[in-house]
Amino acid sequence: MPSLSIIIPTYQRPDILRECLLRIEAQTIRDQLEVIVVSDGEDARTRSLFADISFPFPLNFSSVPKSQQGVARNRGVERAQAPYVLFIGDDMFLERDACEKHLQSHREGEPRAVLGHVAWDPAVGITPAMQWLDRTGWQFGYKFLSPYAHKEIPSEIQHRFTYTSQISLPLEIARRFPFREDAVLYGWEDIEWGMRLKDAGIPLFYEPDAKALHHHHLSDEDSLKRMETLGRSAVIFQKFKPEMRIVPAGFKLLLYRLAALLPTTGGRHRKAFLREIGRIGEGEGAQNIA
Repeated sequence: MPSLSIIIPTYQRPDILRECLLRIEAQTIRDQLEVIVVSDGEDARTRSLFADISFPFPLNFSSVPKSQQGVARNRGVERAQAPYVLFIGDDMFLERDACEKHLQSHREGEPRAVLGHVAWDPAVGITPAMQWLDRTGWQFGYKFLSPYAHKEIPSEIQHRFTYTSQISLPLEIARRFPFREDAVLYGWEDIEWGMRLKDAGIPLFYEPDAKALHHHHLSDEDSLKRMETLGRSAVIFQKFKPEMRIVPAGFKLLLYRLAALLPTTGGRHRKAFLREIGRIGEGEGAQNIA
């Protein structure tokens, strides 16, 4: 019986997924692992990967009709056999002892979620947009978590850091709190999920020694398109859960509009974010996108 089930949603990135799996093969506790890969949409190249290579741990591969990562994660949880599950992305390259650190954190404390640390992989080339995302917390806000290293993150802010790029929790909790399956746009699904964990009194522990590299290159243009998607999905998720308050309003909206006038990386990103929020508000409607 495995001790940790690693759940990886993927789609059309077999080469990166292969390297992700090789990093899992190098884990210090690989004999305690099982890996569940769920393709978010049928992909022949990804399926052929498992015909060409074998791994020294149980590996379950399946596909779901194209939807979104939350659906793929939920199907993975349904197949998990271990008492704990670890969610990672297919572009997350775990350090050798990352899985061991997750299990240690669970065994030393009460039932909780455990957040590992993620940094950009220098091998992909770090762009100004990627630096801005890191610095401001629009991608990962680890710089704000240094006071909580090896501690529980305060409950009032923990949902802002439930990053599914590298987070683990007991299987029973993962099954009790599935990801939403009624929104198809990227963005905010892990925050909404984190709010439900917080409301249920499930703490989030930060384990910075469980490290991974995010092997994903974002050009400035890619990053601006991502911000547009975040703007559209912000409207959708605030409609689902108004208390998320992710669509800026009042004084915050004024600050965003002023910042969007600046010819800076931050100004361009906020302009893209607000543009899509405004476009939906002018008549397209969140339900037409969801």
